[in-house]
Amino acid sequence: MLYRFLTIIIGLICKILFRLEVTGHDNIPKSGGAIIASNHISLLDPPVLGVSMARHIHFMAKEELFRYPVFSWVITQLKAFPVRRGMADRVAIRTAISLLESGEIVGLFPEGTRSKTGVLGKPEQGLAMIAIKTGAPIIPAALIGTADLGNKLLPKFKVKFGKPIVIDKGKGNRETMDQISESMMREIALLIEEG
Repeated sequence: MLYRFLTIIIGLICKILFRLEVTGHDNIPKSGGAIIASNHISLLDPPVLGVSMARHIHFMAKEELFRYPVFSWVITQLKAFPVRRGMADRVAIRTAISLLESGEIVGLFPEGTRSKTGVLGKPEQGLAMIAIKTGAPIIPAALIGTADLGNKLLPKFKVKFGKPIVIDKGKGNRETMDQISESMMREIALLIEEG
């Protein structure tokens, strides 16, 4: 209930103030588990992605954000779950796998952190590993303009969803995970370049 209410309010703000433009809706499956893999350039990225799609999206969020009770309650209502960064957090990985196997959408930022420059960084292998373990398709996504809020009065926000990257469920070796990560980052880069 709160998720839907907040996405309506945030969606209106994004559309009216920041002229949010979303393309590639049809690339998001109507049902079944899927991973949204996006660049990460601003703290605004999760809510902007959330209001850009009809389905609920569960974000993996850094554990530090859950230390403040009120904020923790809000982001938990918004379907976020914690991850400990700088290590393989098995609980967060199991949560993501469970959500995907239940037919939910999980939002992951492959770089693991925000880019301060806007330039795509090197992806961590966790996303590829989760995709292989579940067979969930990866939907590459590009966020454009969300980092401009401090530099421009009312920047234009864009969200672009690319074509799904189909993943074969199974056991992936390092080479397979590298190939998936490279393909995913290439697609995200192309979406950003297209503007």
